[in-house]
Amino acid sequence: MGRLKEIVIDCDVPSRVARFWAEALDGYAVLPYDDDEIARLAALGLTPETDPVVIIDGPGTRLCFHLRKGERPARNRVHLDIAVDDRKKEVARLLSLGATFVRETADYTVLNDPEGNNFCVTSD
Repeated sequence: MGRLKEIVIDCDVPSRVARFWAEALDGYAVLPYDDDEIARLAALGLTPETDPVVIIDGPGTRLCFHLRKGERPARNRVHLDIAVDDRKKEVARLLSLGATFVRETADYTVLNDPEGNNFCVTSD
């Protein structure tokens, strides 16, 4: 039987979206780049900023932000729900990080991350 390793999100600029989610989620951070990884990327003509696969890790499931070239579908296939104690305060914080407002209901607020991927902020 398999186990969930990570959730993969297609991106135009994985480093940008990974940084957003690392700031948005409590206890998450972009996995650090050691000298060997920086050298490997450099040999490919890349940097951590242009890395096609950026992972954030934290207390829960890892999130993998993967370069997706080509036309973006109208809706992303995966979205995250974030449970919070104070939805209004958290929505304001996420908007200051670069999220955009989509819509709000009595139970949740729909936002987009910096590349337009939907996610929801819910009351705990």
